[in-house]
Amino acid sequence: MPAFKPAYLIHGDDHGRIAERRARLRALAEAESGASGLELLQGEESSPEAAAAALSAMTLGLGRRFVIVDGVERWKDAEMDSLEAALTSLPPETTVAFFAREEGRNAAPERLRAAVEQAGGDVAVEATVKQWELPKWVAERARELGMELHPGAAKALVAQVGDRQQRLLRELEKLALSLGPGARVGPDDLEALAAASAERRAYSLADALVARDGAAATRIYLELRAQAERLPGLLYAMTRRVRDALEVVARLDAGEPAAQVKRSLRMPPKVAERFVDDARRADRDGLRRALEQLADLELESRGGGRSVPEDTAALRTLLRLSS
Repeated sequence: MPAFKPAYLIHGDDHGRIAERRARLRALAEAESGASGLELLQGEESSPEAAAAALSAMTLGLGRRFVIVDGVERWKDAEMDSLEAALTSLPPETTVAFFAREEGRNAAPERLRAAVEQAGGDVAVEATVKQWELPKWVAERARELGMELHPGAAKALVAQVGDRQQRLLRELEKLALSLGPGARVGPDDLEALAAASAERRAYSLADALVARDGAAATRIYLELRAQAERLPGLLYAMTRRVRDALEVVARLDAGEPAAQVKRSLRMPPKVAERFVDDARRADRDGLRRALEQLADLELESRGGGRSVPEDTAALRTLLRLSS
């Protein structure tokens, strides 16, 4: 098992990475000390006073004790007196970890950062990377995994996978497993090896709807949700694609050649050909009804009279649209 320090503060605006680190620490803590050796402070139970009380409390447990504290971004410097005192005299075999998901003015208190460092702990910043810095970030992470990415390959990976750092890191890990240490990766290597971007997958979901392929639509939707894609973003892609299909049908009905319609679409040729064929087979009134049902689902997803979980509502809509 790893050696634990007495205190940690993990903060920043990369909420996905912070959640990963919290989950990993919890798993390590339970493996080291069992569920009885772990205490969680979150929600209304998370405050400087509550954390100080937990650290000062006597325990009869054996082995290392872990205290994980969430929501630190809500704390203020003026509330830190009791916790500062508790951190100066931590009981032996105790580890406390503070997690702050920062956004705007919500940030970990400066006094907490100083107190953690004074207690012999670590302070780690997990910050999102600016869009224009992502290729450099991707190349650096690749080197850490034993690969060398051509600058063009790093840009291609961002374009293909999207700008979410956690997804990019997962794709780099897959590449490292597939290619082995010392691999040199160019742009041409990525097409077959890296996953498509979430946006591209969302449009695949919409294309399945236009084609009335309920099984494919359900499978793609569940895969995207498992990747933490949010329903509003998926709804945007689906609605836009159905509108495109309706426009294609109108242009074909007006006598415009299919080849001309395909060339005007901002899609790869094979994708455009398949999309036009699916739209041609679709019923115009059915596409209009699909737009209405997607609008109803969007309203429901925003709390407008929702009576079932949003995933249940979404899957019901997908099945109705595909029937």
